[in-house]
Amino acid sequence: MKFSIKEQKQYSRHLMLDEIGEQGQLKLKKAKVLVIGAGGLGCPVLQSIAAAGVGTIGIIDDDKVEQSNLQRQFLFTHQDIGNYKVEVAAKRLGGLNPYIHVDTYTERLTSGNAEALFAKYDIIVDGSDNFPTRYLVNDAAILTEKPLVFASIFKFDGQVAVFNYNNGPTYRCLFPSPPEAHTMPTCSEIGVFSVLPSLIGAIQANEVLKIICGIGAVLSGKLLTLNALSLEQCVFGFTKNKAITITKLEKDYGVFCGLPSNIMEMSLEELTATKDAYMLLDVRSKEERAAFNIGGIHIPFNVLRERFDEIKTDKEIVVYCKSGLRSKKAIHLLQDLGLKNVFINLKGGCF
Repeated sequence: MKFSIKEQKQYSRHLMLDEIGEQGQLKLKKAKVLVIGAGGLGCPVLQSIAAAGVGTIGIIDDDKVEQSNLQRQFLFTHQDIGNYKVEVAAKRLGGLNPYIHVDTYTERLTSGNAEALFAKYDIIVDGSDNFPTRYLVNDAAILTEKPLVFASIFKFDGQVAVFNYNNGPTYRCLFPSPPEAHTMPTCSEIGVFSVLPSLIGAIQANEVLKIICGIGAVLSGKLLTLNALSLEQCVFGFTKNKAITITKLEKDYGVFCGLPSNIMEMSLEELTATKDAYMLLDVRSKEERAAFNIGGIHIPFNVLRERFDEIKTDKEIVVYCKSGLRSKKAIHLLQDLGLKNVFINLKGGCF
């Protein structure tokens, strides 16, 4: 037995299973899995694969815990608000299973760091909530030849698929091009049912464990959909598009997904020094606004098209959100609507 007495107790229910046993548990112990995002999807994935005994787990996320996260991100508590998610998650996972190793990356995934990071791991799990990151993750997984376990959630609906498994179909085979930049809201803009991320994240974790142990039928070339209200579940098949080839990463996946590239940006520090010179426009949700804000008028992104005429000023307008992505989409939308104001994006957003 290649496990200590305490590890044998930790994994006893796995060791009893003929499909896993000692050899399968050893595969789990040797496996290295990178999880993109420690949010709604990342939390249940991390808890499940850590409990199962995946030996090395990487987490990349530059977000801090907010009160609005607690409705669905069960790794965190009120005492964690304001702390980096990856650091809190690593501590919780260590308490759950002290026989694993957790790598933390308190940074944003970019075209500059993705390939080097992915190369360190065997499997990539995408728990992101925006299209630029999804296309970046897909392309980096292809270039580094890593299987990608994908999921997405929207209100009461979730999707799961495995891409690039044994040179199988990829995300681009299913979604060759992104939707228009300002047409698809995120969870922070439209809301999400509290239990949905756990349901979908558990299915993601299930695929990770199946891949590692070599058991079951992997969701490669298949898209599973689940509705939390009806519990209706469907699996749709799709094939590899051999005409799609990836030879390098895009320089800016925001631009690739239709976000404007020629907008001005400023940091929070620069804004603080000259705040009175600008009008501020907060495009976050009501909950985000109530939790923290730096002032200005508040028009949530999901109603910006209907209420844009409330923006009346001769000042240059600094648009802000949580990460800087929603505010870019807002600027794009406002420019499309014909506003001639000078818009400046708050780079990196604010919490």
